[in-house]
Amino acid sequence: MTSTLTPPSRTGLADDDRFVAMATEVGRRAAPFDSAHDLDATFVTEAYAAMAETGYLAMAVPAELGGGGASLRQVVLAEHELARWSGASALAAAMHLYLCFVQRFRHSKGLADATATLRRVAGEGLVMATSGGSDWVSPTTTAVAVDGGFRFTGRKSFCTQAPAATVITTSAVLGEPGPGAEVLHAGVPFSSPGVTIVETWDPLGMRGTASHDVVLEDVFVPAERVTGRRPYGVLAGPLLLAAQYFAPVVGGVYLGVARGAYDEAVRMTAGRGEPAPAAVRQLGEMQARLRVALWALLAAVEETGDTFGPDDDVLATLMTAKRHAVLEAVAVTDLALQAVGGPAFSRRSPLERAYRDARGGPFHPLTPEATLALLGERAVAAARG
Repeated sequence: MTSTLTPPSRTGLADDDRFVAMATEVGRRAAPFDSAHDLDATFVTEAYAAMAETGYLAMAVPAELGGGGASLRQVVLAEHELARWSGASALAAAMHLYLCFVQRFRHSKGLADATATLRRVAGEGLVMATSGGSDWVSPTTTAVAVDGGFRFTGRKSFCTQAPAATVITTSAVLGEPGPGAEVLHAGVPFSSPGVTIVETWDPLGMRGTASHDVVLEDVFVPAERVTGRRPYGVLAGPLLLAAQYFAPVVGGVYLGVARGAYDEAVRMTAGRGEPAPAAVRQLGEMQARLRVALWALLAAVEETGDTFGPDDDVLATLMTAKRHAVLEAVAVTDLALQAVGGPAFSRRSPLERAYRDARGGPFHPLTPEATLALLGERAVAAARG
């Protein structure tokens, strides 16, 4: 798979190539199985086997803890590359990788549980899933205080890579959900009594991520597993921190899906005798959109830095970049189908799959509209002093 698009070269970041090469290796091994997983909505097991062998899922763990020591920029570029080959594999991995950055921040603050988690990712292959997409600021799962901890009860949706995960990072409301309540954030092992995966995943796109429901029935969560607390209905604390690291990683995934569609459209168009001028122009537009979106995403990462705590300014910057990335991914996959024409409409075409996969991007929080509302609210608040 070749491309005229390459990420901008940056002095002092020679390791970019190492992590991108790792992503390429995983992608080459995953791609032949993508069509079957998409058809059946089954998990990308071959990709995860390759990730385990290459250390892909440990690349964001600090080197001193046994990982690859990749920066946020390097993970974004690796995920961008992997998504060219297999969008579902990249999105599934993204849900683990951004949590590695959350734990890395907590490790930098001297929290022993974060250090232990990162060591397990690197040394034991621990895989973290999340229920953040369904929980968001107002989870319905409840927590009841008991001796030594809490009992969690509820049902979580959109738990990506559930079949491969070791632990789910989730939340529950202490008491009755509603204003004034407190939300607990905790890691819950899938091996805990009362945890069940319900295979519900049958979506339009990203079908290989196995983002099934997870049911928690009176699951005991020791007090020491509670990693943070926040007010109900408020994007703050541990959820704000997670959202910040999530944004650039998932933005890289969807841009990678679109870049893969561009590559395929170039290949198919070039294979024709004399391409139609309209198709050639559409290839140019796709390339321009992809380049500007990647520039924006990487610039946002540079602006915010590699390590940050919960910060509303950082959230606004990274969500703005994610919004642009996911919307451009949708636009580029549209153009790819237009440029190629009828053959792209076939279910056997990777362009058809990319078209559907890209539609998942705008659903991730913050959605594009919610991002604009956030930016507008901040502008009004700043003007009022």
